[in-house]
Amino acid sequence: MTAALDGMRILDMTQYEAGTSGTQMLAWLGADVVKIESPRGDPGRKVFGSAGDSQYFLNYNSNKRSVVIDLQQPEGRELFLQLVPKFDVFVENYGPGVMERLDLGYDVLRELKPEIIYARIKGYGLDGPYAGYKCFDPLAQATAGAIAVTGRGDVPVKPGPTIADTGTGMQTALAVTAAWAQRLQSGKGQFIEVSMQEAMLMFMRTVGVNHWGERPMPRGSHKPLPPSGTFPCAPEHPEDLEPSQERGPNDYLHITSGTSRMWDAICLTIGREDLLTDPRFASGRDRAKNADALDVEVTAWTKQHTKTEAMQILCDAGVPAGAVFDQIEVINNPHLQARGFIHELEHPHQGPVTLMGSPIRMSESQVPLEVAPVLGASTAEVLGEELGLDQDAISGLAEAGVVRLEPGAEFEASVEIS
Repeated sequence: MTAALDGMRILDMTQYEAGTSGTQMLAWLGADVVKIESPRGDPGRKVFGSAGDSQYFLNYNSNKRSVVIDLQQPEGRELFLQLVPKFDVFVENYGPGVMERLDLGYDVLRELKPEIIYARIKGYGLDGPYAGYKCFDPLAQATAGAIAVTGRGDVPVKPGPTIADTGTGMQTALAVTAAWAQRLQSGKGQFIEVSMQEAMLMFMRTVGVNHWGERPMPRGSHKPLPPSGTFPCAPEHPEDLEPSQERGPNDYLHITSGTSRMWDAICLTIGREDLLTDPRFASGRDRAKNADALDVEVTAWTKQHTKTEAMQILCDAGVPAGAVFDQIEVINNPHLQARGFIHELEHPHQGPVTLMGSPIRMSESQVPLEVAPVLGASTAEVLGEELGLDQDAISGLAEAGVVRLEPGAEFEASVEIS
């Protein structure tokens, strides 16, 4: 079975997450992704004090090949330029000005490959007052308004998930795929620019409803119709609790009640039909006005059940509810396990590693999950296949410090690209 993007070839000069998540998605859809790394490698390989390649790196770079070229050396830059005509897409998310300093802009690559698709991810785009500012996920979330509406009290809180990073990557992958489809019809390539701040705003459209351009939305005020929210449950693992603890930090259930039918189902399921005739909760407006009192009634029921029990009982009755799973519970979640979303693969140096698979499933496109590449693992392969270089030539480039072949070799660039 062929993959959806079989034939698309990508030069991937991305690092950390915003770019790597996008090129990984394209690889999962069948594109041949060759990751061009500096001699130090993608800095994401060593985040969080990892001895080997970090779980962070492994979970954003599966199904890619790694080629190490020192682009700051003239010979390295020339090697890269020789590769360009062999590929269809170039993607980068380095800091502002890096591509310009390397003289590897769209005009340069287009001279070598007129139909190339050239995609750039920047924190704030390529123009405007913020264009020269560096950006990471928390900053994109802050400047897109996400932190302003999260948390309670005086201090705004960053949402935990890296929505700006991966969200930008997914939107970039969509843009590249659209450009590829257009090129198949017109034969023309194009330039793609994606701003992290603007990509993050795509996730803010519902949160800011009725407030855009009028007044700031009160922090923590975006809630569905009560009884909706997070409710305490009986402990899932009471044997792990200290004597003073009533429940673990994530022994909670989230309920979303959006319609009158769901409200009816909640009352019937928790055995509180009397709430249906209680004047405090007669209408949606009444339930919103008396939300605190209603939470007390629902909590009395959730405390009698663990979060997984409560989730099953409510969901079986048609009430949308979800247990608050921590990271360990997610990896071991029987539903995700049954669907084959969690994978254990063998890393050549680190042994078994646990990875997430693709969330996209297509009936006519299947790509087996592959572990992220060791730094420089495909340098010789790519230079040999694409440029026709023999082993002696490749070894000579390695000895000169232009490329890196062996993962464990001592090889550092004189200046780190960032």
